[in-house]
Amino acid sequence: MQGYRISTDNNELNLDVVFDFISNSYWAKGIPRERLEKSVKHSLCFGVYDVRGEQVGFARLITDRATFAYLSDVFIISEHRGKGLSKWLVEVIISHPDLQGLRRIVLATHDAHGLYAQYGFEPLSHTENFMQIWNPDVYA
Repeated sequence: MQGYRISTDNNELNLDVVFDFISNSYWAKGIPRERLEKSVKHSLCFGVYDVRGEQVGFARLITDRATFAYLSDVFIISEHRGKGLSKWLVEVIISHPDLQGLRRIVLATHDAHGLYAQYGFEPLSHTENFMQIWNPDVYA
């Protein structure tokens, strides 16, 4: 993508940008900054940067890099949407060398099913096999 780049170097992340977006998102509203920073530290993160080096997007994978990954916290800030950046970001993630040969990559989304379906994601099969501990108000 001309004028943009993606990096997995956590040292480049602008945690102010990441925190501002995610702490106001529908999926992690009110997350404490310390908790967000801890999640970033222990994940494979992808930062999207414009030509000036400003962060305009983000995604992270919780993964063992061998068998499983959970894709989360994916966003492109509104001023940079509509340019194909989210598609490019997912392409880069799916093709990352550390994520090849995984048995399963999962995600949860409220409104981006069409995006992820383009890259092979589909609704869970055998949902009766999956269980969860769900605490949606943990940050409240």
